[in-house]
Amino acid sequence: MSPAFHTLIVEDDPDIARLVALQVDSLQGSHHHVSQLGHAQAYCEQHPIHLLILDLSLPDGDGLAFCRRFRGRDETTPILMLTARSDEVDRVLGLELGADDYLSKPFGLAELKARIKALIRRASHIHAQPSPTTVSLGQLNIDPKKHQAWLFQKELHLTAKEFELLHFLARHPGEVFSRLDLLEQVWGIEHDGYEHTVNSHLNRLRNKVEADPANPRLLETVWGVGYKLNADALQAKLSEAENT
Repeated sequence: MSPAFHTLIVEDDPDIARLVALQVDSLQGSHHHVSQLGHAQAYCEQHPIHLLILDLSLPDGDGLAFCRRFRGRDETTPILMLTARSDEVDRVLGLELGADDYLSKPFGLAELKARIKALIRRASHIHAQPSPTTVSLGQLNIDPKKHQAWLFQKELHLTAKEFELLHFLARHPGEVFSRLDLLEQVWGIEHDGYEHTVNSHLNRLRNKVEADPANPRLLETVWGVGYKLNADALQAKLSEAENT
């Protein structure tokens, strides 16, 4: 791993912070910074961040608010949320704000290491990839450089991961991808156990692009196989699509 790759760990519990840092070191070397929230904000302004590991339950501030601010100025850096909260609403809100994955405390070392490894690999791919491809597909237009998408001439307001998911499916119209395929291609995760991540993002994306999310016409489910983007649904200005 290049010395230019930096991981920021925002965790107030020193034991957990040390544990996470050890896993990061084992995967990418000693290029990490551990910080509490107040110092982390200043650190982000002074250093490039390639992976953020963020505890949502911080005594010196709101981890969700920090996640929102971070994602507002950085749309691509992967974020792994750590949380002791049992309320699913907090996890869903974190994902809505642009986090890529979450891990609930207490967690096992093997799972922690697997998720960090997947996000490091994804972050490395992001910085190594050429400029992303603009998509014009019927009534769907996506400009990844500006991080903007329009459906039936209306701009979509998507989180970073929702945008990546739509962009990937739009680059392969009609092709069917399993949840494991999407985990590998969009999240950089190559093994199962993370299906909840695909499901939650796909459901929220459908709420933003479908006239009737319960009966999707654009992001279709191919039962027993996976999901696909139906390009035929983009060809006509359907009356119900005017409300999406």
